[in-house]
Amino acid sequence: MTQPVPPIPFNTSKEELTDRFTLPSPRISSALRRRIEDSGAQVFSDASAKADAGRDWWPLAIGWACDGEVPARPELVVRPTSTDEVSKVLAACNDASVPVTPTAGRSGVCGGSIPIYGGVSLDLTGLSGIVSMDDSSLVAEARSGTFGPDLENSLRQSGSGYTLGHWPQSMDISTLGGWLACRSAGQYSTRYGKIEDIVVGLEVVLADGRVIHTEGTGPRAATGPNLTQLFVGSEGTLGVITAARLRVHPLPPATEKRAYGFSTFEAGLECCRRVMRRGATPAVLRLYDAAESDRHFQTGSTCVLIVLDEADDALVAATMSIVDQEASSTSGCRDLDRALVDRWIENRNDVSALAPLWSSGIVVDTVEIAASWSTLPDLAREVRVELEAVEGTLVASVHQSHAYTDGACLYFTFAGQMPSASGATNEGSKGDSRAWADRYYRTCWDTVMTAVMRHGAAISHHHGIGLNRSRFLPAALGGAFDVLSAIKVALDPEGILNPGKLGFTSRFGKPPWP
Repeated sequence: MTQPVPPIPFNTSKEELTDRFTLPSPRISSALRRRIEDSGAQVFSDASAKADAGRDWWPLAIGWACDGEVPARPELVVRPTSTDEVSKVLAACNDASVPVTPTAGRSGVCGGSIPIYGGVSLDLTGLSGIVSMDDSSLVAEARSGTFGPDLENSLRQSGSGYTLGHWPQSMDISTLGGWLACRSAGQYSTRYGKIEDIVVGLEVVLADGRVIHTEGTGPRAATGPNLTQLFVGSEGTLGVITAARLRVHPLPPATEKRAYGFSTFEAGLECCRRVMRRGATPAVLRLYDAAESDRHFQTGSTCVLIVLDEADDALVAATMSIVDQEASSTSGCRDLDRALVDRWIENRNDVSALAPLWSSGIVVDTVEIAASWSTLPDLAREVRVELEAVEGTLVASVHQSHAYTDGACLYFTFAGQMPSASGATNEGSKGDSRAWADRYYRTCWDTVMTAVMRHGAAISHHHGIGLNRSRFLPAALGGAFDVLSAIKVALDPEGILNPGKLGFTSRFGKPPWP
């Protein structure tokens, strides 16, 4: 089985780690622990298991880890292997009003898996594997703790061979349940759709232990609001997803690649807009500004567009014909070596540089948002200018990663360093550097989110809300946030499910960040 999140090097042992924050919550009594153990789920309370469960890939938390800190630790780590065990654990915790943080691969980058109030970390990786495959209908059912490579490999070896077509950057360390809970979008989503397009129906355990099934009885149903989509993107705050029915595809027989260079990022955006407007859906339509193009491909001042498609031969040929026509009609566009696409494929999931950068005092993160085509050029330009104006910024760049007929996703990258902190070695200087890093990180995020909301754009495209974006969600949703909060109260009246996330208030106290 694929392994969970790889370790980040702490500068202390796991027994010596300090907590950045763990807010007061009800302690787990001996009676509650016995009831959890009687469920049949595995229960862990050793220091190593709790330290590992205390973080995800939130970049700020990686910086803390490099200083020997973990954001927060649960009191127990519980790993069920069946839906029935999940039901019994949740019922027990609900009766005792003890918080439960659902987790699996913990590949999220917004702090969504951090158990900020302690309690139980519910590790769903014990729920794995494909349950069934309907070859005629191209629908598979799988359990939520299945890691991405395991799911894809099982599909490819099933029958005549299938693919889900879902390739998030976190593929190797993320799970099906995480994709659904955080509303994931894979790198090939223009061809195959996002996770909300792929899912047909869900099995969900509610806070009190009840098990429900949403839709999935046909390709579509007019049976009231779509309850499947209520839980997709809910980040474990409304229920725990234990299984899903998914649309799959036969393995594609044809693949084609292209690479182009544009004189400006705006020209590349316009080309992508026209491609989508004509109905072409290449699996990958990915545009980098000059700074990111040079960083990834060493292409100087050129803005690189990489294009990849896979499907039936006739579909690929038609799609690439439209791409070629629109690129050739764009002033200043030139063909580039198609080997650039292969280089992207080889390195697309590599995040190995993240921890070393934070260890060396470089504060770095990416912020993905979504906006309409009419908004994208101004928003991309304004955000880069405003990030560059934040004291300590070394670089601010952007790329477009997912395209639609009405808009696209932009990824902003920022990196900064405390101007006077280079080479600091004494403990006082390290403390000053860490405080500066937290302030700089928060300022950059505030800068991007403020600009995005000013333009009426979406504050997240696929990374979700978690803890890091929680403070922005009420303003982003406006009056609709009150409706979401009412649903939370109705489904989880004790407030035990992933408290402090998705912008919700918590009975256990005010969330600790920022």
